[in-house]
Amino acid sequence: MENKKKKFNLLLKQVKMIVNGKSGRDEKLKVICQLLKDNIDYYDWVGFYIADISKRILFLGPYVGEPTEHKRIPFGKGICGQAAERKETFVIQDVTKQTNYLSCSPKVKSEVVVPIFKNGEIVGQIDIDSHSISPFTKDDYQFLKAICRNLSVLF
Repeated sequence: MENKKKKFNLLLKQVKMIVNGKSGRDEKLKVICQLLKDNIDYYDWVGFYIADISKRILFLGPYVGEPTEHKRIPFGKGICGQAAERKETFVIQDVTKQTNYLSCSPKVKSEVVVPIFKNGEIVGQIDIDSHSISPFTKDDYQFLKAICRNLSVLF
């Protein structure tokens, strides 16, 4: 567990460096997706959804992993839409137990979605799918929340 925390701390430092870099937002988000997928073995799909508050829709942003048909998700629909509507994190350890779930792939067994806020409004979210059941811990949750706090400056 201590090694996991150390790894998360190192990755968070790298995320901060990426955020402070010179490239554009989408390029930074794509690099962060790749960084997380490459370094955390149970992060099988890592992506961002960008929120359009006025239309109450999430638009697929940069991601790494298998292609998804879910390029637009209305607030309230699926795990991502619920997280946006409620403005809260969702940690789903077994997606088969969810009634309001949008399946991207039969390989996905669990999902975590963490909103990104700016001035109290949701502006986006990070979405991570895993091919394992119950891989996410409190450390993942805290790590991803810290990433999202750092990313808010990009919106």
